[in-house]
Amino acid sequence: MPAGATVTTTYLELSQDDGSAHKFYEVTVADCVVTVRYGRIGATGQTQTTTFPTREKAAAAAAKKIAEKSRKGYAPAVPGQRAPRAVTRRQVSSAPSTARAVAPVLWRFRTGSAAFGIHVDEDRCWVGNQAGDVYTLDHEGAVLARFGLPDGVKCLVADDFWIYAGCDDGKVYDLSAKLPFAAYDIAADVDIFWLDIHEGVLNVSDRSGGLTVIDHEDEHQWARRSQGEHAWMIRADDRAVYHGHSGGVTAYRPDGGGQFWHTPTRGGVLFGWQEDDAVYAGTAHRVVQRLSKGTGAVEATFVCDGAVYSCATSPGGRFVFAADAASSVYCFDRDGTRLWKLGTGGGSALSMQYRDERLYLVTTDGSLVCVDASEAAVTAAQQGSVPVARDVKLAAALPARAPATAAGALAAVGQVPAGSVVVECIQEGGRLRVQVTTEGYDPSWNVQFPRAIREPGARYVVDAVHAASGGFYRVRGDIRRLL
Repeated sequence: MPAGATVTTTYLELSQDDGSAHKFYEVTVADCVVTVRYGRIGATGQTQTTTFPTREKAAAAAAKKIAEKSRKGYAPAVPGQRAPRAVTRRQVSSAPSTARAVAPVLWRFRTGSAAFGIHVDEDRCWVGNQAGDVYTLDHEGAVLARFGLPDGVKCLVADDFWIYAGCDDGKVYDLSAKLPFAAYDIAADVDIFWLDIHEGVLNVSDRSGGLTVIDHEDEHQWARRSQGEHAWMIRADDRAVYHGHSGGVTAYRPDGGGQFWHTPTRGGVLFGWQEDDAVYAGTAHRVVQRLSKGTGAVEATFVCDGAVYSCATSPGGRFVFAADAASSVYCFDRDGTRLWKLGTGGGSALSMQYRDERLYLVTTDGSLVCVDASEAAVTAAQQGSVPVARDVKLAAALPARAPATAAGALAAVGQVPAGSVVVECIQEGGRLRVQVTTEGYDPSWNVQFPRAIREPGARYVVDAVHAASGGFYRVRGDIRRLL
């Protein structure tokens, strides 16, 4: 700040009753320097500073920014008067299993804290815990990488090539590059329960039974309040957004244009899964119910012996898996016939995923567990023969990759590496947008790009960009500053 400069600060907030917005915007003018600070109420937020040739131009630019925000509903406020985000951590209990046999566990990785987040793809297994740690492992249990996020991980979700972690701090972090980036920032009065992302559109379900939809540019699109509370299920595809809560499952049009159907379930929904033509709701009343995506009709019911904490299917729904509050895991045929029930050997599974005859569980003690779900292994387990589970050790020297919170935290390059793509940050309609400048790409399409590292006029090098169906580009790989 220039010595002796006259400083004026304008602080505005936008807080809507439906929870769709809970943000602040602060403009400070000091001589020829305009500093803008913005973010969710209760957080430090992000800061952008611009220097103008004269005091008059600085004051005019500040007045323009304030006027733009006022037209959008922001109003003068006093910092600190509104409360920051409420955070609900899921309270669960876990009793010993009543199953006579234990599942054939191949390996177990203890993360050190209660965990809910899991994703398994062709190459890696991902697990995120309430300490903010996200680990990636290969399918044999070797630890490959560790991310250190600022707050507890609610869930891990995949959207094609991209992996995202939803955290208690209200941000959703893109984990697809070496350094994680905050891709979305959810309004502070939304008490997040679960997330899903489809084609870059973020869907958020919350404590009060609300549903919030945010587009690829981190801008609020629409919100709805369902008939129940405690919405632990959110799934989305091209046809609908499927919202599971204490009153059942409700399907909404993707554009927010209304409701397709609502189906009451046997008990409040505690977890959700989807296949191409059906959604699966695990409930507090000991069942998983398969619902038609087209009509909401209940097509099958899978009965467990305790409240269902998580569920999953093999491809196409050939087999349905579930885990209950009594540390048991189940497998059913698609018609609802129970094929087996086994103990997890390490707490109740709060999330799960099946891949290539293996069932991956995240349990109440914070472990990622790999179960051999092949017919031969399960038959042997039922007869009392199980492998000795291998305990995976974390390498002490493995560094935790923390989020990049400013452009200065990025690695810099002096020239464009072969095969890379150049994107540029531009001012458009009072907002900083990012567009591709490399030939062969549509220059009018915006790029989904982390807000925290945008700087006016800055150019960045990315490994690749991919076109999304919504008419925008998504970054793939590392982001570097172009000097």
